[in-house]
Amino acid sequence: MSLTKITILPSPVLIYALFFLPTAASQTVRVDITPSHSTNQFIPTKTLGAGIDRIAVPSFEKGLSEPTLKKVLESGWQTVTYRQNTELLVEAWHWNPEGKWSDAQREEGYFTGASTPTQFIRNSYGYALPHRGFTRNDGTGNAGYSRLTDGDPNSYWKSNPYLTERFTGESDALHPQWVIVELPQDTPVDSMRIAWGEPYAEQYLVQYWTGTDPIKSPTMGSWNTFPQGVVADGKGGTVTIRLTPAPMPVHFVRIWMTKSSNTCDTHGSGDPRNCVGYAIKELYLGTTTADGEFHDVLRHTKDQAQTTTYCSSVDPWHTSADLTTMKQAQLGFDYFYTSGVTRGLPAMVPVALLYDTPENAAAEIAYLEKRHYPISYVEMGEEADGQYMLPEDYGALYLQWAAALHRVDPSLKLGGPSFQGVNSDIQVWPDEEGRVSWTRRFLGYLRKHDGMKELSFFSFEHYPLDPCRIQWSSLYEEPGLVSHIVQVWREDGVPADVPLFITESNLSWATGENYLDNFAGLWLADYIGSFLNAGGKGVYYFHFLPLPMERGCNDTTGTFGMFSVDANGEIEQPLAQFFASKLINTEWVEPGDGVNRVFPAEGDVNDGAGHALVTAYAIERPDGDWSLMVVNHDQDNAHKVHIVFQNENEKKSFSFTGSVARATFGSEQYQWHPAESIFMAHVGHNYDPSVSFVKDGHADPDGPIATSHVQAAGSETWFELPRASVTVLRGKFSSQ
Repeated sequence: MSLTKITILPSPVLIYALFFLPTAASQTVRVDITPSHSTNQFIPTKTLGAGIDRIAVPSFEKGLSEPTLKKVLESGWQTVTYRQNTELLVEAWHWNPEGKWSDAQREEGYFTGASTPTQFIRNSYGYALPHRGFTRNDGTGNAGYSRLTDGDPNSYWKSNPYLTERFTGESDALHPQWVIVELPQDTPVDSMRIAWGEPYAEQYLVQYWTGTDPIKSPTMGSWNTFPQGVVADGKGGTVTIRLTPAPMPVHFVRIWMTKSSNTCDTHGSGDPRNCVGYAIKELYLGTTTADGEFHDVLRHTKDQAQTTTYCSSVDPWHTSADLTTMKQAQLGFDYFYTSGVTRGLPAMVPVALLYDTPENAAAEIAYLEKRHYPISYVEMGEEADGQYMLPEDYGALYLQWAAALHRVDPSLKLGGPSFQGVNSDIQVWPDEEGRVSWTRRFLGYLRKHDGMKELSFFSFEHYPLDPCRIQWSSLYEEPGLVSHIVQVWREDGVPADVPLFITESNLSWATGENYLDNFAGLWLADYIGSFLNAGGKGVYYFHFLPLPMERGCNDTTGTFGMFSVDANGEIEQPLAQFFASKLINTEWVEPGDGVNRVFPAEGDVNDGAGHALVTAYAIERPDGDWSLMVVNHDQDNAHKVHIVFQNENEKKSFSFTGSVARATFGSEQYQWHPAESIFMAHVGHNYDPSVSFVKDGHADPDGPIATSHVQAAGSETWFELPRASVTVLRGKFSSQ
């Protein structure tokens, strides 16, 4: 257990623990069972879940069929969250392929799925947005390109109409929209040419960044307006602005728009959404010579080679021709709920928010309720921070969507913002008050608009480790990382009565060999135990269904799943996280609807350099047993420990007595053997060193979990923790 974990214990317990601490190192795990010191309580069917995302259609068919699904469910994960991936790719989500367009004749505009069930929805799809302004973002992949530098004068970026006064009820100046041009390096410029679309900006600023990277490091620099970069009476059309008398080197340039012409775009005046916000056909940046000629330095192409641009938001307008691909899909809701993967439990469902309409979201919930599918929570949008959306803009959309959804069902529990997996506070450009915390400003927006009642949970993802820098010693980091981020959100102002959910998580955002080694199992145990000890109320393992191997960091293979599969999607072997999942869900906790109470626990075994070799997580189960999940991080050595339970109120210590159930998963039960190239293949009667083949990686042994019973006889009983292992000890105790 990391040193940061110690701070979770109340100070009286530390004093009490010292009272019982022997003078010599005793290799002891201490559990504070003082009732008032319980750190959390949870119900497994509501708390310990898994997630299903957008994947290749054949993977759904195989993963949801017998016997694959039966094996998946053996992992013990309970409630399920349905991940909404289309927003990461800047797409509109047709959760129901059937529905209506705002311009039905042309099959274009804003799509609303049919809320009345007719056909069985097996799959659903994403539609690319023609008015996209991102070249790339922090979503999945770099599919698509920006219309701001695509070289096509007929295409254009347009901002989200739902962020305008017509829909927010607030001045457009309170929701400035922006676009950023990123040059490959500092480049001398003195002029910018903007080919405005309709509507255009009547008031805007052209600014340059002084600092490192305004996207990745928004507080390490500042935006400064060019000497001649203030436009107070824009007229639209194509304009060339002389920004500064002489060229100056810049890396990032931003247009900050605060007042719209509210003229209508190319889609006509029939829909008010066409006539609000801002539109730009093309951007050019460079220098103007003495002869008045403008010299552009940007690259204009319809691919990722274009000069990179970012934007504040995107209009969700699209057409029926913008269907991206049918090779990958979101699971259809009917298929999802009837497949058996939800176990019949209420599921967390998403609504698209960043690139959608409140009408489509409301229709989705109406559909699910007409089918009588149980909903636990509704997650609003996907990774607003990774789409570079400012917190006030997300807040404005959140409240509009909340109003629409609660008109369908006032009892819905809504939440978000489904942050990316981060280990520290998310920061953005400072507002007028100098505030840079995304979360503080989002919560401030809700409070200002009497919207905190709409936030039933606060969600984020957890991908804590850099995939290319994972070492065995990375295991020491996890307890502190997840405990710290929980503390950050609370310090940012998330109220104590608003539960924290990690709605998607695994080792890192990219796969590799570490996912297959038993390292992944030890990490998972530390992660789940630490998050629950820190007060987390819901955690969802990603990805529930078996997935093919992917090439990851250092050119190794891995998978976001609990199994390896063959080319046909059939399960080959269970992986380390499958066994760790079973330990957590079926050995450590008591499965079902009973309340498991969490208590702080701490081991004193360390490596002499301040790293905890043994971490422990304690719960009192509904069946009356005390259960400890103990992780031995030591790759080389087993450790024997005493288990001591201490109650500050009674000033007593207790020990396991009688039969103690023991379940262990470690290097003796599972060992991964990486893929290897065999450079000497048998050819006829000779060996030819020029011939080689690759032997696939595999686990040997590959389980099962070792179970036994230990007959405990009080405080002198030693419990052995095998090297590189997770061990669950479960039983009852008596006074020493």
